[in-house]
Amino acid sequence: MKKFVVLTALLLASPAVAQDSAGGVVRVPKPVTGEQVYGAVCQACHMADAKGATGAGTIPPLASNPKLAGAAYPIMVVAGGKGAMPGFSGTLSNAQMAEVVTYVRTHFGNAYAKPVTEADVAKIAKPPPAASH
Repeated sequence: MKKFVVLTALLLASPAVAQDSAGGVVRVPKPVTGEQVYGAVCQACHMADAKGATGAGTIPPLASNPKLAGAAYPIMVVAGGKGAMPGFSGTLSNAQMAEVVTYVRTHFGNAYAKPVTEADVAKIAKPPPAASH
C-alpha cells in the first residue's frame, strides 16, 4: 500500500503527459501553489476538507490542528513521512513542500499565518538515501 501511495504522489507531483482532443500530446504542468499541491497529492488521503478519514487506516485531520502551530513539525512530516504517510523529499521540491505546508497552516480552520519558506524546508528536509544495489 505504501508503495502505491508513493507512486501515486510521484505521478501527481511530476509534470504529466496527456492527449488533447486532436490526439496531440500536451504536458500538464506540475502543481506549484500550495492549493495545487494539496489537491494533487494530499487531498486523496486527508480529504478535500482536510478532516482526514478512517477506514483501512486512520488518516489524521489537518483541519483545526494545533500540531501545525510550529512550522517544523509539518515540514518534518511532509518531508520524512510518519506512520503510513510516505515522506515527499525527493518527490516534491522544497518549494512545493513549503507552499503546501503554508497552505495547510493558513486554511481549513488553521490560522498560522507565518509563511514557510523554501529555506525553512531545506533546513529540515533531508534528501532520500540513494538506492543501493
